[in-house]
Amino acid sequence: MNEILEPGMIVRHPGAPEWGNGQVQSRIGDRITVNFAEAGKQVIDGRRVALEIVGAAGA
Repeated sequence: MNEILEPGMIVRHPGAPEWGNGQVQSRIGDRITVNFAEAGKQVIDGRRVALEIVGAAGA
């Protein structure tokens, strides 16, 4: 599912809800960089975590 992620999309990490919503900064292969409201910039391994899409930026 992470294959459809694009910069600007708003996501949530299912294993870390305390991080809040995050905006996808980039996706290079399985490495997804997300800027989370409560945890800052995090690099996610897309092979291990399926991020939940909340919406698009500005939506």
